[in-house]
Formats: sequence, structure tokens, C-alpha cells
Amino acid sequence: MQGTELLNSINDYEVKKEQLVFWWLGQLGYVIRMAGCVIYADPFLSELEGRLFAPPFKAEDVRNADIVLGSHDHVDHIDYDTWKAIAKSSPQAVFVLPELLREEISGKLDIPMERLVGMDDGKSVVVKGVTIHGIAAAHERLDRDDETGRYPYMSYIVSGGGKCFYHSGDTCVYEGMMTKLRAFAPFNVMFVPINGRDAQRYLTGCIGNMTFLCGELKPSLAVPGHYDMFAGNLGNPILFKAYLEAKYPGIPCWIGERGEPVEVQ
Repeated sequence: MQGTELLNSINDYEVKKEQLVFWWLGQLGYVIRMAGCVIYADPFLSELEGRLFAPPFKAEDVRNADIVLGSHDHVDHIDYDTWKAIAKSSPQAVFVLPELLREEISGKLDIPMERLVGMDDGKSVVVKGVTIHGIAAAHERLDRDDETGRYPYMSYIVSGGGKCFYHSGDTCVYEGMMTKLRAFAPFNVMFVPINGRDAQRYLTGCIGNMTFLCGELKPSLAVPGHYDMFAGNLGNPILFKAYLEAKYPGIPCWIGERGEPVEVQ
């Protein structure tokens, strides 16, 4: 299912009280419906050269967005063209991004500052009835702005309506990260990147991610992503699932098709 047909099916899908339903858009992009909100996490909907598949729908057709999460300023996470289009087509949408980037992004995309919610490590906000908590992400390294002390890469924990999900953005595990996450566990869903990292990718400017994180936090559902978009930066979800089954048996793992609805009770 593609295009407006997929968007209509997302709109029309019956989401029960205290239920979370998500649709994978490819890479680390998801649409999540929960607590009466439609949340777009790292939507990458531009026709960029090198994509292995077309965007599932056009950003200008997105009229249902309540919250758009952007983990960091790379095109497959904060896609400028996608954000500009959604800002027009979904005038009710609020955009959540690292506070360090807020003023710059507002100027570049001509999105008013009042529609941009800045996040940083340890900050919590309530947006449209859901609570969003920020955790610094280490996109290969745990970078921090020397002048402001703020972080350019973020992970998000979103809770509401009796459900809680973790969207990692791009990150590796760093000292203290698990302690931060355990304060919010258990998660109903953890969306994590599994493309990994190696010397060849690093030397070509392809910054890596963690591969395995979910096991120790025992989520109700582990969802691997960030493995399907670009030929030089792929991962194997079957190996991710096999690792969970071997080391952390009993943790469900979802591997499925883009645009497929997944219910989390």
C-alpha cells in the first residue's frame, strides 16, 4: 500500500483506548498513533538520490500529523523538504528537535519558533497530551556543544494513554545511557537502529549506530530499523532477531513490511 491509500488507512485505522499502533516508513521513520495523537518519528519522505525504494507517500499529503519528532540534523532524520511540507499541510503539527538546532532550523525552514519544541538531555515536555522525554544520543560519539552544553543528537521517550515507546534516533551505547533508560522501562516498543558500524563506513563519513540494545531493557516489542535505505549502510534484521532469541529469549521482535499496521496492546 502506497500514497494517499496508505495515509487514508492510517487515518481510518481503529486504535483502541490504551493501544499503540505503528507503521514503519523505512529507515528509522515511523508513524505512531497513541493517546489520540498521530506522531511522525524521523519521517524521511524526500526523493533523494541513492534511496533503494521510493517514499511511501508525499509529505505534502500528510494532513494528520500532530507531532513530528526529529532526532538530529541528517536528511534521513530531519528531512528539510519533508518538514517544510508537513508544516504547511498539517498546520496543527508541532515539531520536536534538539534545542541546540531550534533557532537554526526555524530560520532555514521558515517554521515559526512557537511550533518548534526544543529538547535536551533530561528535559521533559507535555505536547498535545503526551509526555516527551529527551535523552542525549551518541551518534558515534557523545558530542556536546562547548558554548551551550547542549546535545546535537537526541533519543526520545514518549508516553501517553498507558503506553510508552523509545525512539533512539542514531546512537551508540555510552556510559550512563542504560541507567537513564531504566528509569522509564519497561517500554511497550523500542525502535532502534541496527546498521552497526565499522571502519570502512566510518572512513567514508557514514557514522555508525549500536546494533544491539533492547535485551537488557526487556521491552514488550523490539523493532529494528535503519537497515534498508542505502546500499552502503545496510543491516540484517534476521541476525538481530536471532541474537535476541539466543541471549534474551522471550522478547518479541517485529520484522515486517513498510506500511503494515502493527498493534501493541
